Amino acid sequence: MSIRIAAACFISFFGLSVGSTQAGPCSAEIAQFELAVRQSAGNPNAGPMARQSIAAQIDRQPTPSSVKRAEQRAQAKFTATLARAKRLDARGNRAGCTRALAAAKAMYNL
Repeated sequence: MSIRIAAACFISFFGLSVGSTQAGPCSAEIAQFELAVRQSAGNPNAGPMARQSIAAQIDRQPTPSSVKRAEQRAQAKFTATLARAKRLDARGNRAGCTRALAAAKAMYNL
């Protein structure tokens, strides 16, 4: 995925979420993680990642389209997980927010 596309995705997603006025139990941690993600936008090795599938381990090379699909799936899963952390934070659910934020951090290579 090109750096410009990745940067545009991050800016659009995180730019829409900056306006939160209520602070939940995980708000500071979420904001800190989002800042780290934004700052990593220029790093070609940073971004959402996923485990390698069994199909990818067979003796054939990935195609550009299969790599792009995998990147899109990883981005979508990361975005959904971080959004879940924010929803749980807004509800005041510290345990759920902490778990969702930890999952988002685990799937993002900084």
